[in-house]
Amino acid sequence: MRIIDVYKQKLKFKNYSLKTIETYSCYLSKFIIDLNIKDPYQISLKQIKNYLENKEYSSISKQNQIIGALKLFARYILNKKDVHLKKIERPKKEKKLPLVIESDFLKYTINNIENLKHKSIIMLGFGCAMRVSEVINLKITDIDSKRMLIHIRNAKGKKDRIVPISENILKTLRNYFKKYKPVNHLFNGQFKNQYSAESCNKIVKKHLGANYHFHTLRHSGATTMHENGTDLALIQKLLGHNNIKTTMIYTHISQKAIQNISLPI
Repeated sequence: MRIIDVYKQKLKFKNYSLKTIETYSCYLSKFIIDLNIKDPYQISLKQIKNYLENKEYSSISKQNQIIGALKLFARYILNKKDVHLKKIERPKKEKKLPLVIESDFLKYTINNIENLKHKSIIMLGFGCAMRVSEVINLKITDIDSKRMLIHIRNAKGKKDRIVPISENILKTLRNYFKKYKPVNHLFNGQFKNQYSAESCNKIVKKHLGANYHFHTLRHSGATTMHENGTDLALIQKLLGHNNIKTTMIYTHISQKAIQNISLPI
């Protein structure tokens, strides 16, 4: 069996997401090709370390992904211990504040979108602060209209959670359903049963601006919740964050909170 297939099989057994498995396998394959390695089982940690330290990266995010891919390879395939893997350090993350869209502008724009599919998708991203993967994976049965809840299943980190849905969003989804009559997944593509993340991002750029992407809606929704007085611990739960520190970023980008600060002079 090819080393990449063995690696994929191991990550699948460890319950990594399909997206992570494909991404990491691609980076491992490139590593083997770049170093022209004949026997991958004989790769040393020194080779991995030298490769990572001399490689040029387009972003810290991509650098962390490549390091993650090769660390898992060393752990699961080469059977290296954690104490040895500590030699391979990760870079410090950039402390950039996420971009958000002003809530009044978002609400005005959403109200004026005529395409019901586009409107529904943007409303879920902003109003429920959902990830694009969560929106395109939504199934019709995940909408609990009686309890006014959305069941988000197998989200990031293989976690399920529930989020509330407003009357306004539910009404829009019902109108969308009547017109489009989706099957299984709430949003069907033109040729597939499931809508694509790329299409969702195109919708955001079309209606809100070229500088924005779908995740901006999630940031904007969470920021608006915080500005409206929602407790951070509850926002953490709604977003599916493991650590409250991740959620606390929204305290730094809340425009209303900043404007209400009493300055010393």
